[in-house]
Amino acid sequence: MSSNPLPGTGENKIPEQEQQQRREQYWRANLKLVGICLLIWFLASYGCGILFAETLNQYHLFGFKLGFWFAQQGSIYIFLLLILFYVLRINALDRRFGVLESSDEEAES
Repeated sequence: MSSNPLPGTGENKIPEQEQQQRREQYWRANLKLVGICLLIWFLASYGCGILFAETLNQYHLFGFKLGFWFAQQGSIYIFLLLILFYVLRINALDRRFGVLESSDEEAES
């Protein structure tokens, strides 16, 4: 995490206590985001593919029973969407807390 001041503050130096507080807020927000992603991943892969398969098999998608489809294909698609979701949200979180990687800082210059 960089010690750069927050965007728009006009400050060159942030007090150490405030930096520590912002690090903790950033980390909590990051853990919440990871927890949400893991919960969705669990429900899609284990829940829809195994636990709720019999109920979902009443419905069909592309000619396959939905429970089977989730176990074979659906959880993979949801996993890929979760990666995209995480990337977009973590980039927004990084901007919100002023935590930019060097390539991001160069692009904004």
